[in-house]
This record gives sequence, structure tokens and C-alpha cells, in this order.
Amino acid sequence: MKRAFILLSLGLFAVLPLPLSAQGADDYASMLSYLNHSRLDGRALSGADGAMVVNMAAGDLNLQANLLGIASGDNAQVAIDARQQHANNRVRADGVLDARASIGGQALSGATGVAMINQASGTANATLNVVTATLAQQGIRETNDEALAASGALASAGGQGTAVRGGSAGTRSVAVEDTALQGFDGVLQLNQIAGSGNTTANYLGMSVQSTP
Repeated sequence: MKRAFILLSLGLFAVLPLPLSAQGADDYASMLSYLNHSRLDGRALSGADGAMVVNMAAGDLNLQANLLGIASGDNAQVAIDARQQHANNRVRADGVLDARASIGGQALSGATGVAMINQASGTANATLNVVTATLAQQGIRETNDEALAASGALASAGGQGTAVRGGSAGTRSVAVEDTALQGFDGVLQLNQIAGSGNTTANYLGMSVQSTP
């Protein structure tokens, strides 16, 4: 009986998986830190109506914001002041090996309204979307670049300080697949980044006359 018990015990130990060593676990976690993927897929926001805001980040030290301001009245005004900043951060010196940002599937198909999307994969990126809409009695007004710069809306996607650039060679890609956004109707602001130290911003200001 003892001999049989010993043989059975040895057989059980032989088929049990070996635990992952601490060094192996560290290596696996380190490998995953190089893979920064963000993806909007499936039927996300399909058929949605109204204001849609999405912030997706994969990586470290990424800043994102979506800001929407609407005002209505005889002397309606909208003022948005947005600044994104960070500094004195330390990140990996060898960069990101694989960074991807994509939109696929039937995402936002048939949606209507205002869609503001930020996708960042990588390190120390800043993205910003701003929409202002004024419904007032002054009527429709055209705004040139000088007037826009002096308006009450200030949007800055910079100021993130020194960022790591370059690093190890790898894949960096952004994509909007042809199956996504089909039938979308309205205002679409999209920032897609794969990499490090990038800044992007979209700003749209509208002023329309109210109906009697």
C-alpha cells in the first residue's frame, strides 16, 4: 500500500504545471508594457444620438480631454479655457515597441450628433477636442483665424514637457476601417496617436441665429 501510494503521488506531481518563476513573471509583465493598443470596435455607439465623448489611452502619461459648451439667449456667449500640462515625469528610455490606435467594426454607424474621440497609444501624448455652439439673436457670424484666436475659447494640447522620442524600432499605426462610421451624421472630432510626445487638438466654434 505504501509503495502504491508513493507511485501515485509521484504521478500526480509529474502532471502538475510548474509555477512561473518570479523572473519569468517580471519578463512577461515587461513584455506587455511594450504593447500599447487602443481600439473602438463592435457596435460601440452605433445608433447613438446626442453628444458622444470617448477617451481611450494605452500607455503612460497621456493627457486627454473632450469639452463641449452650448449657450442660448439674446446675448449668449461660450468661453472654454483648457490647458493640459505635466512635467518632471520619468518614462522608459527605450520607448514603445508596438503602438496602435484604431476604430473598426460598426462603431458609431448611424449615429447623429456631436462625437468627440481621443485615442492615444504610447507615451506622453496630449489630445484635445473642443466644440462651442452659441444660439443667439446676433445672427450667423463668420469668424476668421485672428478673431478665433482672440475669442473666449482657449484650447491648448501642449505643455507636457520633455517627452521620450525615438527609442526601439517597432510598429506604430493608426486606422479607421471602412466599416466604421458608416452613416454618421453630425460633427466628428477625432484625434488618433501612436507614438510618443505628440500633441493634437480640434476646435470648432459655431454661432447661429435663433428662430423667432
